[in-house]
This record gives sequence, C-alpha cells and structure tokens, in this order.
Amino acid sequence: MHVTAQPTLFYQSVYHSSAPTVVSASGLYFTLENGRQILDATGGAAVSAIGHGNARVKDAIITQLEKFTYAHPGYFQNTVSHQLADILVESTGGKLSRACLLGSGPEAMEAAMKLARQYWLELDPQSPRTKFIARQGSWHGCTLGTLSLGDLKSRKQPFEEILHTNVSHVSPCHPYRDLRKGESSEGYVARLAQELEDEFQMSGPETVCAFVIETMVGTALGCVVPLPGYLQAMKDVCHRHKALLIFDEVMCGLGRTGTMHAWQHDGVVPDIQAVGKGLAAGYGTISAILIHDRVINGLKAGSASFQHGQTYQCHPLNVVAALEVQRIIKETNLVKNVREMGALLGKLLRKSLRSHPNVGDIRGRGLFWCIEFVANKRTKAPLDPGLDIARRLRMRGLEKGYDICLFSSTGCANGWDGDHFLLAPPFVVRQKDVEEIVYRVVRVVHSVFEEMRI
Repeated sequence: MHVTAQPTLFYQSVYHSSAPTVVSASGLYFTLENGRQILDATGGAAVSAIGHGNARVKDAIITQLEKFTYAHPGYFQNTVSHQLADILVESTGGKLSRACLLGSGPEAMEAAMKLARQYWLELDPQSPRTKFIARQGSWHGCTLGTLSLGDLKSRKQPFEEILHTNVSHVSPCHPYRDLRKGESSEGYVARLAQELEDEFQMSGPETVCAFVIETMVGTALGCVVPLPGYLQAMKDVCHRHKALLIFDEVMCGLGRTGTMHAWQHDGVVPDIQAVGKGLAAGYGTISAILIHDRVINGLKAGSASFQHGQTYQCHPLNVVAALEVQRIIKETNLVKNVREMGALLGKLLRKSLRSHPNVGDIRGRGLFWCIEFVANKRTKAPLDPGLDIARRLRMRGLEKGYDICLFSSTGCANGWDGDHFLLAPPFVVRQKDVEEIVYRVVRVVHSVFEEMRI
C-alpha cells in the first residue's frame, strides 16, 4: 500500500502546505515553479521595500561574504555595523542617538522592554517600575513578551496562561471604529489621553515602566493613522509620570509611510523605537532599536552597559544588506516616491472601491494601505467570521488570472471579528504599477463577493 510521505518542514500546519512555491523573483514579481508570475503588492509583510533581486544589494552581500561571515559581537566589532548605526541615527535628524542592531522584529521589541526596565534600575536599583501599558488591537510579535504587549486575540488567547501579567491595555486611536457621533477629533484625543491617565492612576504611576504604541497600526487593525495631536497627548501623559514612550515601527517605519520614521509626520520623538521589516528589505534578517539620549544617560548613571546580548547581533551579512538597502533608499530619494505613489494608490482605491456595499473603510498613508470589509456600511457590523472572507480574498488573489499577493488578516472590528487586507508594495513602484495593483485588487474583491452573494 502506498503511503504519502509526511512533510519534514513544519511551518504552522502539520500537513502539506497548499501554498505555491516561488522559484525566483525580480522587481515587483514572484515567479512560481509552474511559470506563473505573481504581483507582490504587499512586500511579503511590508518587507520588500526596494523590490526583489536588486543587483547592488546582492553584490554588497557577496563582497562581505568573501571577507568574513561571522565574528561574535561580544568579542569583535565590524565596520559595517557602525556605518549602519550612523545612517539610522542620521535618519532621525539626531533626535535618537544610538542604534542597537538585532534580529527579528519581536527581538527588537523584547530588547526595548528590557532596556526600558534596566533604565529604571540604573536610576534606582529598587525601582518599582515593572509595568507596561500597551493598546488594544495591536500586534508586537509572537514571542511571549511581545504577545503580552499585543492584543490580536486569536493569536494570543491560546497562550494567555503563560503570558506576562504586568501589561495592561488602553484603547487605540481608531477613528473609524471608535470616534463617537458628534465628537470632534480634538475631543476624541482628549478622551484617549484621559483614559491613559486613568490607567496610570489605576496601575500606580510610580510602577509604570513604559507605554508602547505602534505608531501606525499594521496587521491587527489595518493601517490606522494616528489623529493629529494624539501622539503628543500620549507623550505628555507618559512624561508627566516620568514613564518612557516606546514606538513600535517594525512594520510602518523606515520610509513606509512617506517619512523615514512614522513619528516624523507629527514630530513626536519616542524614548525607544523599534524598526525591522524594511531595514534590510528581505535581503537580510535584521531589526534594531533606536535610543534617545535620555535612556543612554540613564545607563551612564549606572553600569553604562545593556544586559542583553544575542549570538547574531551585528551579523555582517545582515548588516551589509541593510546598509546597502538604506543607501539605495536615500540616494534614489525613494521616500519621496512613497509619498507620491502612496497618494495615488489611496486615491485610486477609494475611487474604485469606496462605493462597494461591503467596503467599510479604505485607510492608510504612504505605501501602507488597508481595505476593511463589513456586512453593513451604516452600522459597520463585521462580516460573519464563518465566511472566512479575508482568507478567501488572499487565496483568490493567488489564483490564475488574478495573480496578486494580498496581506489578509482578521480581528480588526473587535479583536476576533472583522476582515481586512493590507497593501504595502515596494517603494520603487511607478504609476503603471500602482494602476495594475488597483486593477487586480478590484477584480479580486468583486469576484469573491459576487461568488458569496453577500
């Protein structure tokens, strides 16, 4: 009797994956093993900032590969790490003064949490500041610390019993869902500031280590832009109680929103910031935390060191990939292109889909956009989760004749329900690319909803 071999690779499913296999990639397109080409409209998960197959980055990696590939960061330095740190600090206009180079996005957020706690210990070895305040409807990663910070319920709920108990959550700034009838934007921001103040008081202001925000929410809520004045209002509450402010820009940072850092739209500087996905743009696996002098000076007042170290920090192959990516972004003025093409993308999406009976909201900034789907546009009621709309949209996009990759997610309505997908194309897109993305997106949306007869 013939027995089908079990897969040896384990990625989420214990069964064979039905996902297509990529054999090559160039520019905005993947080529599959059957020869079909898929338009990468999401950069993976907002990763591929400069597109696929860039010759400059490949050559830079090969050059480094021929020099040396690894030297323990605790025992040896490498020049390219210093160069990358210089570029990152410069990109903040000097508002943040140090860069700590790490691995994945969750690693950066875990390191940010540890650094925030150590900052207080350096100032007072008996410091009671052990608590973090984060926001509902956020996603900071899949490690236990970052799951504790986040609030994407379907991914978090199975592990609740082993998560940190020193994290509480307040409401996000989400006007589409939470702005009350007749409430002004200023009034809404004031209400959120009061909610944060109340949470400080409930926790005990002297026990709060930091408040953590996705500057522009990505996966969990879908490209939610903070209202003017919101970030400053949150910073004012934090600093009134001397707590640190941490921005998670792993997904939305480094040019994705039309400025190098999403906080630069509002001019509100964090104490610690995490960046990641667009840093090496998929050519390497690297993240970083950027640190304000306030925190560095706190360390100087004590041990002058950070009690954190990982085997692959400052790994030269990852670093040189990130260094070349960031040089390309700067030299070719790609952030300006993000602003221009992002404005076009938003305009065309709204023109093409705003009137669709199941499109509740189209929101975004730069090349970071979301379409949220609803059962009722007036009430904003989410679709029946049993319909599995977000996944259907993604899978339809990968079918022959549609050929587009969409980043689908759920939970945007209440943490459990709500369907949406993200678009985060590479910074190198031109007008014809944006038009093609919208054309394919519209066909996918109409196809799925006509099939479902919703």
